[in-house]
Amino acid sequence: MPRPPLAREKVLDAFEAILIEEGERAATLEATAKAAGVSKGGLLYHFGSKDELEAGLVERLDRLTTLDLERMTAADEGPVAYYVRTSVMEDDALDRVLIAATRLAQGGSIAAADMLRDTRRRWAETIRPHVRDSASLDLVMLVSDGLYFNNSLDVHGPERLVPRSDELAELIALVLKATA
Repeated sequence: MPRPPLAREKVLDAFEAILIEEGERAATLEATAKAAGVSKGGLLYHFGSKDELEAGLVERLDRLTTLDLERMTAADEGPVAYYVRTSVMEDDALDRVLIAATRLAQGGSIAAADMLRDTRRRWAETIRPHVRDSASLDLVMLVSDGLYFNNSLDVHGPERLVPRSDELAELIALVLKATA
C-alpha cells in the first residue's frame, strides 16, 4: 500500500496533536491548517471537512492497528507478552492515534468510537488462540487496559504507577502463567 502524500500526513499529524493537547473542540479546520503550516485551502485540498479529517484519523488508526497486529503475531515473545508489554505507552504513532481517536469518541464521533471498539476486538481475536479460556483473555485485556490507563497518569513522581523493565517482565510472566 503506497504511503499517503506528505502534505496530507502533515495535516493529519497537526489534527492529531491538537486533539491530544487541546481536545476535540479546539481541533477546528483553521487551527489544524495553522498547526500544519498550510493554508485553509491547502487543508481543504486533502480534507474537505472536519468529518473527512476525522475519517482520515480513523483510517490511520486502522492502518496502524493492522501493523501492530502483524508485529504481535510475529513477536518471538508471543502475542500475549507483546500485548501486555506494549500497553506501556511509549509515545509512538499508535499511542498518539489511539489518544486522538479517544478524544474524538468523547466528543461524540461514532466512527471513532466504532473504530476503537473494532481495534480492541481485533487485538482480542489475535490473543484468543494463545490463552486457555475467555476468563484468561479478559485477564490479559484488563491488565493491558490498566497498564495503559495508569501509564497516562504516571508523571514519574515518587510512586511509580506503571512497572518498568524487570517489574514489567515479572508481570508479563505472571500473566502468561495465569493464562496458559
